[in-house]
Amino acid sequence: MPRRTLLTNITRLVCMDDARTELENGWVLVEGRQIVALGGGAEAPPQGAEHIIDLQGHVVLPGMVNTHHHMYQSLTRAVPQAQDVSLFGWLKTLYPIWAGLTPEMVQVSTRTAMAELLLSGCTTTSDHLYIFPNGCRLDDQIEAAFAMGMRFHACRGAMSVGESKGGLPPDTLVEREADILQDTQRLIETYHDPEPLAMLRVAGAPCSPFSVSRELMRDMAALARATGTMLHTHLAENDHDVSYSRERFGQTPAEYAEGLDWLGADVWHAHCVKLDADGLARFGRTHTGVAHCPCSNMRLASGIAPVRQMQASGIRVGLGVDGSASNDGASMLGETRQAMLLSRLLPQTPQTPGMMSARDALALATRGGAAVLGRDDIGQLAVGMAADIVAFDVRGLAHAGAQTDPVAALVFCSPTQVSMSMVNGNILVQDGYFSRLDLHELVGRHNALAARLCAGA
Repeated sequence: MPRRTLLTNITRLVCMDDARTELENGWVLVEGRQIVALGGGAEAPPQGAEHIIDLQGHVVLPGMVNTHHHMYQSLTRAVPQAQDVSLFGWLKTLYPIWAGLTPEMVQVSTRTAMAELLLSGCTTTSDHLYIFPNGCRLDDQIEAAFAMGMRFHACRGAMSVGESKGGLPPDTLVEREADILQDTQRLIETYHDPEPLAMLRVAGAPCSPFSVSRELMRDMAALARATGTMLHTHLAENDHDVSYSRERFGQTPAEYAEGLDWLGADVWHAHCVKLDADGLARFGRTHTGVAHCPCSNMRLASGIAPVRQMQASGIRVGLGVDGSASNDGASMLGETRQAMLLSRLLPQTPQTPGMMSARDALALATRGGAAVLGRDDIGQLAVGMAADIVAFDVRGLAHAGAQTDPVAALVFCSPTQVSMSMVNGNILVQDGYFSRLDLHELVGRHNALAARLCAGA
């Protein structure tokens, strides 16, 4: 019989279910990798659990879901030449540095990025690795994810149109399209798990309209539909992105995506800051997903994505931290706070009256992200759901004076780190420390590799 773990004495249990249930003096019983019972108030928890964790003074939530990242970029945070430029200039500056990536760098940066995410309340993450120099493979990242124990959606990114053919990346960093498709199929056949509670899924993810051809986009969509997998790319990130699409293809980004069969419930696009009204309608009709990355969009001066209009249009929206060279941090709780605050700068409309609340933002980070990744087994706490659970201690300095609403305080106050993180029923962080990771050693190795990468550019 699987081991049973009881989380008990929870100050506030936030279920994020359809009723948005919140329970005082809550408890959750986990058996193996699933939630088997939960309750609160005067209802006493069941007896007989082998492992009991007292979470008095804590707010407990479903683990957050990160829908967009480039983990290798944690090796190039705050590079001086890329600090004060927008997207295209930023990429042009960093491509030559990233050309030095090695398999070890991919592995170590993945573990570092996942550690940062886990401490910020994230239990499921996607990643978009689209550059494969010097023998790097997506397998390197998948191996690191297995070691970390995090639920993972691995996106096989790709670039195939270099500068000589009108693309943005240097020719040395692009791949043959036949090789891209063949490797994507290999990865799906080797690793993709379509079953409920899957720890690993694979998606096809050509990088962007300015780095791949129409043919690759169309062929990757056909491969995804044939294998029952999902699709991911960047779209409509800033004004230059939109101009490129109009000049190169004679279409808006949304028209381009629709023409290549890149809209639908099995597709999610990163950013979409510059979707126009027609684009919002196209995405909404097809329930296409969007990864909203507020910190990155501000860092690169891309603009403010109309998230509440997206939701009102029927678009599935989740949060993404984006690469740690265009955000320079990977805090899901911090991203949640930023999403709430940034949305308040946009004018209200008849379709989007009122401000985004703290709980709305937490829903984006949990339920929203699960929906974007096509998951119905994560993002909420309920019987039968995955045992992906995080706890924040709200008794400290950051939340002093905010006990009237400790749930909203998580978002309104300064972001803090988790006290406990459980993924798939396994405790990965307890009392704020990793249970099976030497973080000091990992950061030291990561810094050494980052120095080597930047020095070799």
